[in-house]
Amino acid sequence: MKLKITTIGNSAGVVLPRELLARLHLDKGDTLYATETPDGIKLTPYDPTFAQQMEVAEKIMRRRRTLLHKLAEN
Repeated sequence: MKLKITTIGNSAGVVLPRELLARLHLDKGDTLYATETPDGIKLTPYDPTFAQQMEVAEKIMRRRRTLLHKLAEN
């Protein structure tokens, strides 16, 4: 699905078509979670539990950065 980036005030945004909102079970005012994947960006409905898990994972990755780099070399 091709989406166009548009100006919204001093920012930029993407308008999601009704069909996409319906497929994601979203409505105006809901929150999306954007996750970077090897294939691009994945948009999913916001899940507070998942968001908390991602915060914990990101803290660990920042704290153990050197260790993770060494593991990636092997």
